[in-house]
Amino acid sequence: MNIRSMAAVLAATVMLPLGAAHATDLEVTHWWTSGGEAAAVAELAKAFNATGNKWVDGAIAGSGGTARPIMISRITGGDPMAATQFNHGRQAEELVQAGLMRDFTDLAKKEGWDKIVRPAGLLKSCTFEGKIYCVPLNIHSWQWLWLSNDAFKKAGVAVPKNWDEYVAAAPALEKAGIVPLAVGGQAWQSTGLFSVLTVAIGGKEIYQKVYGDKDAKVAAGPEMAKVFKAADDARKMSKGTNVQDWNQATNMVITGKAGGQIMGDWAQGEFQLAGKKAGVDYTCLPGLGVNEVISTAGDAFYFPVLKDAAKTKAQEALASSLLDAKTQVAFNLKKGSLPVRGDVDLAAANDCMKKGLEILAKGNVVTSTDQLITQDTQKQLEDLMSQFFANTSITAEEAQKRFVAIFSKAG
Repeated sequence: MNIRSMAAVLAATVMLPLGAAHATDLEVTHWWTSGGEAAAVAELAKAFNATGNKWVDGAIAGSGGTARPIMISRITGGDPMAATQFNHGRQAEELVQAGLMRDFTDLAKKEGWDKIVRPAGLLKSCTFEGKIYCVPLNIHSWQWLWLSNDAFKKAGVAVPKNWDEYVAAAPALEKAGIVPLAVGGQAWQSTGLFSVLTVAIGGKEIYQKVYGDKDAKVAAGPEMAKVFKAADDARKMSKGTNVQDWNQATNMVITGKAGGQIMGDWAQGEFQLAGKKAGVDYTCLPGLGVNEVISTAGDAFYFPVLKDAAKTKAQEALASSLLDAKTQVAFNLKKGSLPVRGDVDLAAANDCMKKGLEILAKGNVVTSTDQLITQDTQKQLEDLMSQFFANTSITAEEAQKRFVAIFSKAG
């Protein structure tokens, strides 16, 4: 039975989670479990608790790929949480279509979300058939290369200013016993890395034609061949990483065991928690120092339909608190992401965050893959990239052919 057909049955059976202490306790599920992420979540809980309600933390260990199926299963199975994290884009599309998520259009109009959420496309990602179903929380961009200044000092080479210099420095890093590029073993990490290479090496136009327009001819072309060559360099540089989680890979950079990592700006939270200073202990290169852009990825909260009136009312209080100016600053400074409000004071932002803000202000943005491709296409890409990075017998040419096959059928 698919999600859409289950909606009518569930409408009469949705129940509150067992063990709720009182009506204004709200269970909130998310996958933020690293040290930096936990510190950021504490700011959200603090803001919501100040409304007189109580944040009941429902953290799910692992990545979004691990957490999302659990979240979806609970919602479709009649045991919904009060609020849940998804990424901006199409991840909750079927749940919305099935009528399992709350419509927040009235609250959004009352509070003028369209006037404060920037870029406007973030709110559009929460909109289905003219109605708003989620609260965008932050702007997370994949388009970053994080470098350990100590690692390059130990290797006796200058900190790279772009991808080509980084690849050229790899032999010196290896000679010094340092893994050039840390890449965790989870498929979403190599897939995200590849999308960053597509923008940096292929360019914004190629990225949009492939991921946005699903142009198989462009996917098979010479520009994407250059991207696959760069991906081949990346997998060679990542040999010896031997960790699974993204924050473990980030820790390799923090401790100088790896020269760098291609990872979203959420990595900043780990550097901050470790007491490292941007521009001193580590260097950040947006767009790999080649194409300085920001992708409009990020996190949003959706609110499943509940039958309890008090909890339903408290959901609105939570939604409002997430977009509160003070909450936006407190959360994003610790998360490493950019706020979705364009009217907040980020004087305390570090050098890397300021770089991101400058790029955003210039309008140098690309739409995130979460907003462009379906979950089915994403899973196929993860399977491909996982195999490509794990098995060097798969050539770049063979991988590109499989890539083209995926986008020739992508919806």
